[in-house]
Amino acid sequence: MKIEKITDNKIRIILNLDDLEAKNIDLHSFMSNSIESQSLFVDMLDEAERTVGFYTKDSKILIEALASSEGLFIFTITKVEEESSKRKNLRIKRKNTNINYKKVIYKFESFDEFCNFCTYISNSNFGNLNSLAKNNSLYFYDNKYYLIITDINLNYTHVKGFFATISEFAKPINHPETFETKLSEYGTPIMKRNSIKRCNEYFG
Repeated sequence: MKIEKITDNKIRIILNLDDLEAKNIDLHSFMSNSIESQSLFVDMLDEAERTVGFYTKDSKILIEALASSEGLFIFTITKVEEESSKRKNLRIKRKNTNINYKKVIYKFESFDEFCNFCTYISNSNFGNLNSLAKNNSLYFYDNKYYLIITDINLNYTHVKGFFATISEFAKPINHPETFETKLSEYGTPIMKRNSIKRCNEYFG
């Protein structure tokens, strides 16, 4: 966990998946704003008080949360006004994140880049990708290739490694639900099912 003091009223806290594991919090509970995640926020504020002198007693707190495809969770915490309140009653504003665990879309600059990614995945110890997600499909649109991954299994053993790897080859698309509609209307389907596996079979 890394804590940065931006101003007297604002700090930034950066967590990774290892930090969650150290607190015995799984990714699903964390993203669903569970009791465990609320407890983690309070622990973060306590740590910020000790390390950078960021005191939040009797202050209203605004937390802006952003998740990245690299597995980092970035929180910008602001004291918005002075008033009597309990810290456990946090006001949390969640921004749109790069990863929507129901559906993600990644943009590859070329088909060769997609094939390179598939080859790398095939040679890695990621196991059966059928356990990662319900489906992955490849579309061509505006001279780029787009991989759609749907219904991701957060319990998949290598989910962290998979997304760390794909981020080295492609860029995540914001608002994947909306962009998928555009791909369906204007894009060309290349492989509608199991595109990673089929790419390795045909082009590996």
